[in-house]
Amino acid sequence: MNHHHHRHHNVENNNSICQVYEGLDIITNKVSAQEQRMCQHHMLSFVDPLVTNYTVVDFRNKATALIEDIFARHKIPIVVGGTNYYIESLLWKVLVNTKPQEMGTERVIDRKIELEKEDGHALHKRLSQVDPEMAARLHPHDKRKVARSLQVFEETGIAHSEFLHRQHAEEGGGPLGGPLKFPNLCILWLHADQTVLDERLDKRVDDMLAAGLLDELRDFHRRYNQKKVAENSQDYQHGIFQSIGFKEFHEYLVTEGKCTPETSNQLLKKGIESLKQVTKRYARKQNRWVKNRFLSRPGPSVPPVYGLDVSDVSKWEESVFEPALEIVQSFVQGHKPAAAPVKMPCNETENKRSYHMCDLCDRIIIGDREWAAHIKSKSHLHQLKKRRRLDLDAVATMESQSVSPDCDKELKEKGSPGQNEKELKSGV
Repeated sequence: MNHHHHRHHNVENNNSICQVYEGLDIITNKVSAQEQRMCQHHMLSFVDPLVTNYTVVDFRNKATALIEDIFARHKIPIVVGGTNYYIESLLWKVLVNTKPQEMGTERVIDRKIELEKEDGHALHKRLSQVDPEMAARLHPHDKRKVARSLQVFEETGIAHSEFLHRQHAEEGGGPLGGPLKFPNLCILWLHADQTVLDERLDKRVDDMLAAGLLDELRDFHRRYNQKKVAENSQDYQHGIFQSIGFKEFHEYLVTEGKCTPETSNQLLKKGIESLKQVTKRYARKQNRWVKNRFLSRPGPSVPPVYGLDVSDVSKWEESVFEPALEIVQSFVQGHKPAAAPVKMPCNETENKRSYHMCDLCDRIIIGDREWAAHIKSKSHLHQLKKRRRLDLDAVATMESQSVSPDCDKELKEKGSPGQNEKELKSGV
């Protein structure tokens, strides 16, 4: 949040940037009409949910222009998140522009989507030839990022890692990419006790169902599947289908009316449970993102994060609203808030992007902590035991094969069976 030229404006009059897809208000948990009346919102409901080529670059370009316009009107933009990567695109200069290729009349091909259709290991191998540094940072299973890096190289002729090095070298560049786009950012992190958060998220799913979630999804699936089922081209990797709630109810919705009510009910329960699990998993992922990308990485280009505990909503005024207002007003007036930003102890020597190949398990492990966990894991230890057992068998076989029939006869004559067994074991 940039503040130096906006000190006469109340936070209540500011703007926020939120959900982009048209319709689908329940599944995207869209800001209500009442909330929209309280504060001017931007970038709501303007992308057709069936458009799959809406990218983070499109979002970044439109949102940045809006932020500049809001500043020009002497107001303070508030970015409300949201998808982590999209927020990062507004904070740092971390994106490389690539454009879909024009292929004749009205045919546009997004190279990244084309690449993602190929085998992940083949893509990773190709990346390792043109950009070994980026390949070492990415797992072959992370096909979308591998494809993105290949796309950058193919369309610009410059390795993706080289782009990132240039950004880091810019004045003010930090561990997250280039310098901050806006010099005075203030991040408010609303967090809650895990138990409270889990209960709240479960209730949110129940409330979404009560508000008509299934009818919303049913209607959308009907419109979507008219085209896609015939082509057998349902795509759950792009666009709106990355949103939580689509994959979880797909089986229930496409079999509705074509199976027994009991089976349908089981699939519905399975979808609800799955939605609750994935929602909680996503919330944990967002918290890890804050910790890993902001709190564990001190540096000049990492904005301060102020924690606000939302565990007890009955204490909203004193625990959340008042401290948030004080923090923002301090930024607007150009001095440090009384509240201290959240800090996390970090291990300077730990490498989060180190590359490890486990030949035993035939797996690539990224990160020192992940590698330490892997070599202690049950699956790795199981493979280790299996390998040792095979090695012992191989040595024993070699020992028995190295003794010729005549020598074997001599051994039998010279010693008892017990002694021979001991000699063979000691050889092993």
